[in-house]
Amino acid sequence: MLTAAAPAKPLTLAEFGASLASLAHFETRPFLAVAVSGGPDSLALAILADLWARERGGGICALTVDHGLRPESGAEIHLLQGWLAARAIRHEILAWSGDKPASGIQEAARGARYALLAEWCREHGCLHLLTAHQREDQVETHLIRRRAGSGADGLAGMSAIREFADCRILRPLLGVAKARLVALLAAERQPFIADPSNRDPTFERSRLRGTGAVPVDADFAVLLSGIHKLGRQRAARERKFDRLLAQMVVLHPAGFGVLDPGLALAPPDIAQQAFQAIVAAIGGKPYPPRRERVARLRGMLAGAARRGHTLGGCRFVRWRRLILVLRELAGAAGPVRLTPGTSFLWDRRFRVALPANAAGAVTVGYLGRCGVVALNRHRSELRRCDVPRLVYPVLPAVWDKEGIAAVPHLGYRREADAALPEFSFRPINPLTRAGFTVV
Repeated sequence: MLTAAAPAKPLTLAEFGASLASLAHFETRPFLAVAVSGGPDSLALAILADLWARERGGGICALTVDHGLRPESGAEIHLLQGWLAARAIRHEILAWSGDKPASGIQEAARGARYALLAEWCREHGCLHLLTAHQREDQVETHLIRRRAGSGADGLAGMSAIREFADCRILRPLLGVAKARLVALLAAERQPFIADPSNRDPTFERSRLRGTGAVPVDADFAVLLSGIHKLGRQRAARERKFDRLLAQMVVLHPAGFGVLDPGLALAPPDIAQQAFQAIVAAIGGKPYPPRRERVARLRGMLAGAARRGHTLGGCRFVRWRRLILVLRELAGAAGPVRLTPGTSFLWDRRFRVALPANAAGAVTVGYLGRCGVVALNRHRSELRRCDVPRLVYPVLPAVWDKEGIAAVPHLGYRREADAALPEFSFRPINPLTRAGFTVV
């Protein structure tokens, strides 16, 4: 850890406010969720965020995830509840229920934690989720990734902003030394919880701290400067990447893409990244396709061959002088029954919601080739639209007991006054995200 000749000064509210202002704009009366474990970093964050929000007529809610992995966690959370209640800070506990994996427990717990936090934010209309990652966490992340052979993007460490579907994570403490957070708690006479898992050599981050691999003083400053440089370079690459996508890619709300063929001829590194992002967005897979498969696809699309190609749950089809990217039906999610007043993420791409005043349950699914044949009988009722006929089989459609009730993206609905599902194209892998942010 970083050491200093003189005692660290507590982080001030003004400094904290300046860090937040550099990251985002907030409501007139801001509402923030703060992930709080009871450790010194997250407790300091909760105290500062609460003061900052109250000054602006807003408030926070401290969220604690109970992973149920340690028998003493219940008593610790009870202690944390008392500390927060003494400061009149709202506090809610989110439990990770169900079976726990026998291996990879930290990774699984982290995934469950973020899922629970994001779900709470969605249900409570909270756009901002603050986490307490600080300067030493950033350096440790860099060192862990360096050991694993990460590329330049990974070595840039954590971004100060990360977007989820329904909220964004803000890390306003990434540039703050841990000692300044501990000093804040000392000034506030606020005790904290020391998590024994932080010293457990079973976990890589704990082993890293135990080996003394994290440098101190001048060496630490040099390493941190290098991480910042990598972060700025990553941000510059992302801006270049976003400009290329804006020029050459169009995503349609019906869930397909239209590409300029020139994308396949772009510089290899940026073209590789672009095709990976497109496949991830349209195909909905949890992981991007392998580099060699993307390179092979780019080579075929850059050539004169007219036949279609598939990759990662997508079909690439030449259309006029462009390239269509369609969901591959063979790997798509099947039809799902939807009852009034419910919503869900279908095929990892569409948020579907059926109003509570709907007459009854319906089935949602892709139109398919049989559906296209049936729809042809209603061709005169279809409005003119910009959807190529090649795309029709992979358009979301609605069925009831009488047959096809609607194909929203073609403007077809059998009964004009019927309450039907609303489809919103919100893939789990958006084409672009918030840019990498260095603090």
